[in-house]
Amino acid sequence: MKKLVVLLLTGLLALSACTAKKNDTTDTTANTGNEETKVLKVAGLDGGYGKAGWEAVAAAFEEETGVKVELTLEKNIAETLRPVLTSGKNVPDVIYLSVGAEGKLTDTMIAEKQIVDITDVLSMTIPGEEATVGSKIIPGFTDALTSSPYQDGKLYLAPINYSPCGLFYNAGLFEEKGWTVPNTWDEMWALGEKAKAEGIALFTYPTTGYFDAFFSALLNETAGPEVYARLMNFDAVAWELPEVKEAFDIVGKLAAYTEENTVSNANKDGFTKNQQLILDNKALFVPNGTWLPGEMADAPRAEGFKWGFTALPAVKEGGDKYSTTFVEQVYIPAAAENQDLAKQFIAFIYSDKAVKLFYDTKAVIPTVNASALITDGDENKLYYSVYDGGAKANAVGFAAREAVEGVDLTSAEGILYGTVNSVVAGTKTVDDWYKEVIEAVKKYEK
Repeated sequence: MKKLVVLLLTGLLALSACTAKKNDTTDTTANTGNEETKVLKVAGLDGGYGKAGWEAVAAAFEEETGVKVELTLEKNIAETLRPVLTSGKNVPDVIYLSVGAEGKLTDTMIAEKQIVDITDVLSMTIPGEEATVGSKIIPGFTDALTSSPYQDGKLYLAPINYSPCGLFYNAGLFEEKGWTVPNTWDEMWALGEKAKAEGIALFTYPTTGYFDAFFSALLNETAGPEVYARLMNFDAVAWELPEVKEAFDIVGKLAAYTEENTVSNANKDGFTKNQQLILDNKALFVPNGTWLPGEMADAPRAEGFKWGFTALPAVKEGGDKYSTTFVEQVYIPAAAENQDLAKQFIAFIYSDKAVKLFYDTKAVIPTVNASALITDGDENKLYYSVYDGGAKANAVGFAAREAVEGVDLTSAEGILYGTVNSVVAGTKTVDDWYKEVIEAVKKYEK
């Protein structure tokens, strides 16, 4: 009888070991990228860089891993995704939609902590390569509030598609007039007087939404990066510092040099009219990003027109000049079903293969070797070399906070940026604007 029991136990143990081995093999297969039957859902914005880069990268990932990528890119992706995320059904595994994008969907996801911690992606080996993701990303990009919104040392949104934002101008006009690009704001005001004498405005802007990049660079110049970090964390004491008020005063003075039709055209229907002012030599500078030349590629222009690009002038001689780096993001929603596979896809974005495919559509991934793609004669050389000329980079983005009912601080129509229209139009003073911003910040502090 004892012998029979021993035999039965031995058989059960063998069966258990066989089953465990089978399960272990299945798990290993699932984690090695051998996912022929798996489908990865990627959804994102059909924005300034178009669809071609994403389509090419998705196809390359399919070829590398055998995974089927379902790619959905729409211009109104925030509206499309909101009900999907609310229902929790058919949720994308990867979302490409930047912090601060229209609809504020990503901002809401951050505030509600509905985004997956992807810190481990940094130590992942990039599919098809031997390098890790962390070794490929330019230092500093994963530390910004747009990537690590809770400042807890963890990565939640992977930085992609970076582009310098600064002041665009007609370099041909400057050559014709013998003018030099201002190094300081005092030189800027002097140039404004010269231009005014010839019927040319010093400044225009597409919409107030572009002041997120402009004003953040200006705050870094007047207050410095340490204070700027406090500002982005809703520190009301920091907002009340005189060096912060100086940035508001500069915008107030710039208002007097702004082209007279700017405010009336500073909307989604008329913004290209403001951009056209630079091409027609009716204004000297416009704040924008590297997508501007492509956006205006078919627009008429003055004879001898040539794109120029510069960081903001320094506050004083020898002071720091800043050019904001606008960075887009990809992330994994908490309700995604294939999170491990989604991390593989995000890791693949930083592969040399994907970086080259994205650059075919002029989207530049922030990898340490991305600049090698930009050859002499390429118009992007002008924009991405702004940091080689001594300008410092800064990122846009406030720390994550729960929404405050009735308070819109940072949208294109909000108190911080949207009020610029009223200041330029003369219906609100700089002091009133500044006080309203501080009052709004204090509400976020509570």
